[in-house]
Amino acid sequence: MRQINDTFIKAARGEKTDYTPVWFMRQAGRSQPEYRKLKEKYSLFEITHQPEICAYVTRLPVEQYDVDAAILYKDIMSPLPSIGVDVDIKSGIGPVISNPIRSAADVEKLGEIDPESDVPYVLETIRLLTKEQLNVPLIGFAGAPFTLASYMIEGGPSKNYNKTKAFMYAEPKAWYALMDKLAEMTVTYVRAQVKAGAKAIQIFDSWVGALNVADYRTYIKPVMERIFGELGSENVPLIMFGVGASHLAKEWHDLPLDVVGLDWRLQINEARAMGLTKTLQGNLDPSILLAPWEVIEERTKAILDQGLAQPGHIFNLGHGVFPEVDPDTLKRLTAFVHEYSAK
Repeated sequence: MRQINDTFIKAARGEKTDYTPVWFMRQAGRSQPEYRKLKEKYSLFEITHQPEICAYVTRLPVEQYDVDAAILYKDIMSPLPSIGVDVDIKSGIGPVISNPIRSAADVEKLGEIDPESDVPYVLETIRLLTKEQLNVPLIGFAGAPFTLASYMIEGGPSKNYNKTKAFMYAEPKAWYALMDKLAEMTVTYVRAQVKAGAKAIQIFDSWVGALNVADYRTYIKPVMERIFGELGSENVPLIMFGVGASHLAKEWHDLPLDVVGLDWRLQINEARAMGLTKTLQGNLDPSILLAPWEVIEERTKAILDQGLAQPGHIFNLGHGVFPEVDPDTLKRLTAFVHEYSAK
């Protein structure tokens, strides 16, 4: 029987560990030559719809970098077609939606997800990985309602989220209905991932930093309380992460979750000083991965020293790995985190 390294799970629960566990957001994919070769033949859509290939992409960084967790390779948009959202991932642009939400009637048209019939390829990928291939926990994930809604309302990526905010302010009843539908979809989708074998879940609210604290409390926090509250019964660590949202870290800490993910803007000791006692995940600025090794090591030591001050730290980047990063740097960084934190 395979021995599973559970250091990541222990840290997520705030338990003492022999060393600081590490994984990297977007560790699977764009910076890996093996992945780029696959992309010459297959689109992202085709990779995620073929469980054998998707499992290979997911486990590759575990084998190459010796990280302490794998994260499922897929896109946050994966469940949306099943509820009636016509989404296409366009190269160089991102998700583009041809039937954007413009009214309460559009919200009412949205359906429900049945994971086993709507996204069987996602669940089969998880089963392949957790039953046969991984010796570390697999992290499943989902997009948070605000971020999904921003794509659904804007029709694609946005820099200012003006249409999304306008809908939120002008159509509060429709907004809350949309949040409820997306919460229902997220909980059902995540539960299916856990049932298939995912050992932890990260919720990505990539763009929620566009909101101030007051609006977050009014329009978003109730739906996040519902999602994490309902997922608590799954008994797996729950992680929250967003970019440019340091002002919301305390709000996330109040939610019924286990781990608060930090981008590079808020230091770990600053978060602790704000009263965050839960496990913290992060938070090396990904750009530093292009710096000389001496700089990477110095910045990493500073993060680890702060994280080691009390139990409950998972080393990660403050956002995802980007294509220009040398895979050997990630391998060296993982080894350094393990070695330095084990002293």
